[in-house]
Amino acid sequence: MDPLQHFEEIKQAAETNYKAVGEVFCPYFDKQVGFNAKGLDHIKMKGWNKARVMSDQYLRLKFLRLAPLIIGKTGTLQEFTERKNFERVQINSRWEHRAVLVRYYGFVAIVGKLRVKIVLKQVEEGRPYFWSIIPFWKTKADPITGEIKKIFHDGDLENQ
Repeated sequence: MDPLQHFEEIKQAAETNYKAVGEVFCPYFDKQVGFNAKGLDHIKMKGWNKARVMSDQYLRLKFLRLAPLIIGKTGTLQEFTERKNFERVQINSRWEHRAVLVRYYGFVAIVGKLRVKIVLKQVEEGRPYFWSIIPFWKTKADPITGEIKKIFHDGDLENQ
């Protein structure tokens, strides 16, 4: 099978499944977590008008179906970041970019032999929503102690 055709099939299936989810009850928050267009866009794009490389998109889209299952069972937070970000928010019937408080929640799950991290995003006091899925992680030896450490990403949760 043509790799591009296979990618398009995975992408189409992931988008269809994602759009059907809507929201999932999360035990950690004890409330619904949304699955909106922002999360799906983030899986495909690194930023505005900057697509992720196809291999990165492929892995994220392939395992995207696990996100609702993991969110629906998770009760333990593994990572948390809070900071001010410029976000597009609606103010008096118009959209503006404003500095607002944003929280990122990271949940790690092992499903069979697969290890993934799910990132949820919450803007101000709004409802948390799916932001990203990061499949696998790397291990790296500390140069001083030789201790093996798990490396999930090389940046902040906003850009994962």
